[in-house]
Amino acid sequence: MKRLLVILLAWAMPAMAQVAPPEHRRTPDQTFLTYPEWFLVHSPAEYAEYVKESTPTRFPFIGHTCQFWQGYGAVNRAIREYPFNFGYHVMVMVIGVSTSVEYVVRAAYETLLGRLSELASPRGLSEEDRYGARVAQDYVDFIRDTPWYEYDFFARLAGLWRETSLWGPDVVRKWERKYALTTEYVMKGAYGWLIKKATKAAYEEPLPVTAVVVDKVPAGLEKDLPQLRIVQKLEGDAAMVLVPRYDRFMYYAAGLAARGANFSEIAGNGKDAPILVTALVPRDWDASKYKLLFEQPILTRPQIKRVAPVVPVSELAPLLNRLAADRARLEHVYDF
Repeated sequence: MKRLLVILLAWAMPAMAQVAPPEHRRTPDQTFLTYPEWFLVHSPAEYAEYVKESTPTRFPFIGHTCQFWQGYGAVNRAIREYPFNFGYHVMVMVIGVSTSVEYVVRAAYETLLGRLSELASPRGLSEEDRYGARVAQDYVDFIRDTPWYEYDFFARLAGLWRETSLWGPDVVRKWERKYALTTEYVMKGAYGWLIKKATKAAYEEPLPVTAVVVDKVPAGLEKDLPQLRIVQKLEGDAAMVLVPRYDRFMYYAAGLAARGANFSEIAGNGKDAPILVTALVPRDWDASKYKLLFEQPILTRPQIKRVAPVVPVSELAPLLNRLAADRARLEHVYDF
């Protein structure tokens, strides 16, 4: 009986110590489980950068498919001690399988028909290629803070036919690209509509902010971090603040860290809870002083790699400052 009481107290004490109200708490395994979701932002971002100057015919779709599942494997190894998060794993499997199918189909199409149409287009990028590149970048900018299924692919389809000519130089490439982009936008638009309906029915609307406890709120944040809001003063100079979630959390976390603030709780997860970060660094970058979940090469830029350090919440600010000092390009902070 005494042992049972000790176990119950050990379970209850972390919950009692949490500052964030229940609606702002997220389970600690989500810092890892959100990585596969965010890879499906990182991958389109790499694609959008690539197609600004090149056709997509040699983009490593299969390599990105492998990287998705490699990352998910590393995530699963990291969360073995947590209770199984059935709903999140189902969601990751849905997006992983659907993206894998898409990437395999696109790889086959671009290798065959895409390269054939390139041979008939000696002048380089067609206006349809350039339109597709603009949409690819617009899509990435959108999904950094908004679910992908909210993106209006049908409006981009209308723009394709409105903004590009029917005839002109390299007509074979023009019409092949019109076909490829039309098919892509129709399929993604229809699939996104179905996913949106299913998501709205199965899940509540997520809060767009993250509750963070910091040891101090540095003065003069209004200009650079205008959306930070102090909601509760705590002991000493500490406070619970609300900052934007998703992509913007990275900028707010880095901004607070650079000004000397330290974190003791993020989304209800205390100072000892692990938190995942990814950064882009040179291939020969020395990672020996970091505890990494994994490394991945950036396939379109072999001189760059992705590193994924994991630290306790209390060490997040020093990590962000160390990465900045090491000239790493911060990619994302996975705020549960």
